[in-house]
Amino acid sequence: MNPLNSILHVVGAGATAYLLANQVRDAQQCPHVLAGFYFAESGSVPFLTKLRDRAQAEGDIWLAKQLTRHANEERRHGQIFANALKQLGKEPVSPEAIAETARADKKEQKSPFLDAYYQGYSQADLKAEVIDWQVFLGSTHILEADACGDFRRMAQALDNVSGMEKIQAGIFSVSKDEQRHASYLKEAMQRRYGYFKTESLIDAWRSRKVDALMAMLGGMLERRGAMRTLAQDRSDTATTSLSTNTKAPVAA
Repeated sequence: MNPLNSILHVVGAGATAYLLANQVRDAQQCPHVLAGFYFAESGSVPFLTKLRDRAQAEGDIWLAKQLTRHANEERRHGQIFANALKQLGKEPVSPEAIAETARADKKEQKSPFLDAYYQGYSQADLKAEVIDWQVFLGSTHILEADACGDFRRMAQALDNVSGMEKIQAGIFSVSKDEQRHASYLKEAMQRRYGYFKTESLIDAWRSRKVDALMAMLGGMLERRGAMRTLAQDRSDTATTSLSTNTKAPVAA
């Protein structure tokens, strides 16, 4: 990665960490952040399961086992975030509600981050049945490696926030799993392509991640920081809420 991209990576990662830390401490925004991660973690399970089946059919039993564990852990992560929402008296909105919002606002139909990250690849190219293993392993390694740090900083941002201890512990456990995911994905690349090709793939996807972060931050500025509505009140009333005075910026 060239020096400019290295600088942009630090800037983009720092800005993302700052925003996440503030959002997770904000009583209004926190549920939507947690719901976003619920959908992301749970939504990856079918994709990983199909990849597991493909790896097994191709005779890569080691990778199939790793993908099985990965899918199981992502399923557990989804439950962690669902439980966190429940503790706050919230639940994820329905997929139908998300689809309706997307139809009403075409900008909601696209992710600036994913569009930039996977620029040059079509939706068909990225299906589990056909995705190039280099693309899956390289791109997902970067996402998992960075998610490890993002989740850790999110959890640290909840220090001294009353009633959030269980949620904090859950997010810390997610961070540890993401670290392991990044490690096995790198090992998978090294098994298939060797050291130098692996480093080249990591460098290429790191550069793409920089571009994607810039696109994401640009989109957030365009929306003036407005977040998508991803969580709603539960029907029960047993809640533990963030206090209303937890909006102060947190060093990330």
